[in-house]
Amino acid sequence: METIAEIREKLQNCPASELQEWLREYEQDSRKGVQKLLDGFWRKQAAQLKEEQRLDALLSYERQCYAEGYELVAGIDEVGRGPLAGPVVAAAVILPKECRIEGVNDSKKLTPKKREELYGVILEKAVAYGVGVVPPERIDEINILQATFEAMRQALAQLSPAADYILVDAVTIYGIDTPQKGIVKGDEKSLSIGAASIVAKVHRDRMMVQYDEIYPGYGFAANKGYGSAEHIAAIREKGICAIHRRSFVKNFLPGQGETAAEKGGRGEALAARQMERMGYEILERNYRRRDGEIDIIARKDGYTVFTEVKYRKNNRNGFPSEAVDWRKQQSIIRTAKAYVAEKGLEGGEYRFDVAEILTGDGKTYFRYTEDAFRLP
Repeated sequence: METIAEIREKLQNCPASELQEWLREYEQDSRKGVQKLLDGFWRKQAAQLKEEQRLDALLSYERQCYAEGYELVAGIDEVGRGPLAGPVVAAAVILPKECRIEGVNDSKKLTPKKREELYGVILEKAVAYGVGVVPPERIDEINILQATFEAMRQALAQLSPAADYILVDAVTIYGIDTPQKGIVKGDEKSLSIGAASIVAKVHRDRMMVQYDEIYPGYGFAANKGYGSAEHIAAIREKGICAIHRRSFVKNFLPGQGETAAEKGGRGEALAARQMERMGYEILERNYRRRDGEIDIIARKDGYTVFTEVKYRKNNRNGFPSEAVDWRKQQSIIRTAKAYVAEKGLEGGEYRFDVAEILTGDGKTYFRYTEDAFRLP
């Protein structure tokens, strides 16, 4: 009779196509150790089947492109819109037809170790890939949304061979002639976009680790430039460094005490982080026109969302949302209309939300109200 160790080795070396047959061969073995071993292999088999089904579904958009005659389909995604420091990075990836890479998903859902593992596999299997990097000073010059488009165009320009169709996460890339399709939550729905999100994330994270050595004290290796409490405290203590986005950090610069602008800026940074965790894609912060300002402009579920952020240390004078009165609402609406016209977004879906941040008892409370008010 075979030992359990011999059975384990036999199953481990068994071809995948024959594993189920071999597992059934040992089902009549009454030894508990054998049955436990079989249970483990059956679970592994079920997980493998589930992953194959997931990957098959992730190829649906690519297959539509192939069916229409496109051969080189690129997925493209970006990372780094929300941080206070560092570049925005975009990646474009063309995978071979019917390519399956186990584990590829939205980069935010993967551990750093898994992203690093997949990064090498993606680059090895890719027909072509490109990475675009737009530095902080350029972000300050043209704003984060336009910088994102610039990074995407850079990444696409590096593809050799060039893409003949583009699948992009959520947005439409302006200034290119290649046919494209924006897919909301595309990094979860398209294998090519998911692969691009991993390449962009790993590339930027590696850059921020290097910057941590050049500009110590801000914790860039850990926070990757995002507005963590430690990062903001370092800015107040040390000031800013060369890779900070001045248009993002001006409210955190050191001064005599915390001004109203600093409080507001801190609240906006907290709100932006929470919104990203809730699945919002931050497009712009502090969008200003002559007669108004919008704290955060974001996108989620096909909506362009205009969010007003209100921050208070206590509720003695009422809750923060109460400050968004009729007059404030009209100002936000006018500014939102200007943004829609400027970006050519007429006919889209819009929403006006309010984010409230209240501190007290040493704690910070966050409340988010969707559709807080509407167009008159």
